Amino acid sequence: MPKFLHTADWQMGRTYSRFAAEDGAALVEARYEAIERLAALAVEHQCDAILVAGDVFDAQTVSDRTIRRVFNATGGFKGPWVMLPGNHDAALAESVWSRAKRLGAVPENVYLALESGVTQLPEQGISVLSAPLTQRHTYGDLTQPLGDMETPPEYLRIGLAHGSVQGLLPEEIDSTNPIAPDRTDTAKLDYLALGDWHGVKQINERTWYSGTPEPERFRNNDAGYVLIVDIEEPGATPMVTLHETARYQWHQWRESLSVPSDLDELLYRISQLPEATVLDLKLSGTLTLAGAQKLTEALSIAEAKYRSVTCDRTGLQLEPTEDDIVALHADGYLGEVVQELREAQQTAGSGGDTEVARDALAILAGLLTQQDTEVAP
Repeated sequence: MPKFLHTADWQMGRTYSRFAAEDGAALVEARYEAIERLAALAVEHQCDAILVAGDVFDAQTVSDRTIRRVFNATGGFKGPWVMLPGNHDAALAESVWSRAKRLGAVPENVYLALESGVTQLPEQGISVLSAPLTQRHTYGDLTQPLGDMETPPEYLRIGLAHGSVQGLLPEEIDSTNPIAPDRTDTAKLDYLALGDWHGVKQINERTWYSGTPEPERFRNNDAGYVLIVDIEEPGATPMVTLHETARYQWHQWRESLSVPSDLDELLYRISQLPEATVLDLKLSGTLTLAGAQKLTEALSIAEAKYRSVTCDRTGLQLEPTEDDIVALHADGYLGEVVQELREAQQTAGSGGDTEVARDALAILAGLLTQQDTEVAP
């Protein structure tokens, strides 16, 4: 029973400039570790081959070191790898692939499907019919010639392509490269391994996107998996199993706070996340001064616990309660300042003045609280 691992969209060489340098470096390393994990997974499950459906590299201009490290990371699986160029690493006349070959970085068991055609794997009983991208964007279906490719009748016919199945994917798919939804029927394929959609997605029983093995963006689309595909014989229905490979979980939360229980519930959810978390928060609504201080402390703890935590508070307004004001002991002039800052949040509109007033109120409250703590017996 031939068995292979289907993966795609490694995007090696991707950078994470929006994150702190330390966090960005860790996210980069996680992508190399993902290749090593899927190699180990292929060994564990006795796979006959690994098929990579495009976008191995994030750009044509990745460094020589990145190229070498990618192929070094494949070393844990000694069986055949078949790698397909995608829209980020298209098989141009001069490309990341031609550079990899000049460097001598490509192992003998790695097959680069740089041209439309068939890669025969006789020992495995698999014919890989490839439709590589030779430019970043195409407007014709490059999988159409697969139907004319001849293969031994006893071999599985496995298609390998990168693009958008027409009419079945959201508009934000990375590439414009169209693929007919019935390609497995017209090309008599036992399975069509696709890349470009970064999450796991089944099109039909023979057509799947594997997604990227390591999430790299805030999108809830089942990223972080590879697929292991068993096909008993040509014409048999594939048995597809998902295997999680993600190191980090990415969460993007948009929360509105209005009552203290909203904040308590949010902070509880944050506290329950695994340590390998990348969290992006955007908050709106209102907080008391006590709530703002509670939020700041909780985020400080989370920033030290998780891989990355960012929080946009520009949509939050501080609304001190009477208890907040009493607790600040802001009498006389300080009391007048607190009141002016409270009013400024309401009258400044949605621009920078509102944020300045809110931040100034939070800073003043923090200083007064700290002063009370220092003088307390």
